[in-house]
Amino acid sequence: MRPGPWPKVPELTAKVARAVAVRGPYPLAMRVRDELGELFADAEFAEAFGSRGRPGWSPGQLALVTVLQFAENLTDRAAAHRVRYGMDLKYALGLELDDPGFDASVLSEFRTRLVEHGMEERVLDLLLTALKDRGLAKAGGKQRTDSTRVLAAVRDPNRLELAGETLRATLEALACAAPDWLAQAVPVREWADRYGPRTHSWHPPASTSKREEMALIYGRDGFALLEAVHALMPRPGCANSRRCRSFARCGCRTTTAP
Repeated sequence: MRPGPWPKVPELTAKVARAVAVRGPYPLAMRVRDELGELFADAEFAEAFGSRGRPGWSPGQLALVTVLQFAENLTDRAAAHRVRYGMDLKYALGLELDDPGFDASVLSEFRTRLVEHGMEERVLDLLLTALKDRGLAKAGGKQRTDSTRVLAAVRDPNRLELAGETLRATLEALACAAPDWLAQAVPVREWADRYGPRTHSWHPPASTSKREEMALIYGRDGFALLEAVHALMPRPGCANSRRCRSFARCGCRTTTAP
């Protein structure tokens, strides 16, 4: 990483984003950029990032995406999608309108680096300092400064997305390999509604109880599917032992794929 100042908001990005923003509530991401400026300086995260190799995304910008991701209850894929297509995020990060953004895995890698270097508290400490400097938060107040909670809150929807995507990918593979068997093994209509669309196309539930309920459903369905697949494991004398072994291996392998 080579610490440097954040890029200024490109003229075209500012013009288009502001023109769209007048039609409704002013976006949070744009307010943050207007009122707080370069909120997270790259130098604050220097110890967690090497100075050699190909330049990557600014850790300061990734920190801002993480905070906004938490505020909007977004998974990593959804947050990366917002950076790629959202004019308010491009404005906040100082990106050109045609900037392709980054892969969703970048956010997970960023959080991992923070944890590995004991910097979990850095993000919200910097945010709270900026708010106090501008009179937007009172010194000694009860503002939550636990950055670990933010990282955990961002992590949990991603785990939920991974579970749902694992089942979706598995069911797609089984639908191609043995559609007739699958139609008898699972409630197709119910599961088609649940696992048809990719999980990053929707927002995960905001409440903890609903996320836990969804996780239990994924776990129940996953175990039911595994039991159905393993029931095909060949027994001594099974005439279709080769087919059973191949199909069971397929099921086990796909249930571990993201």
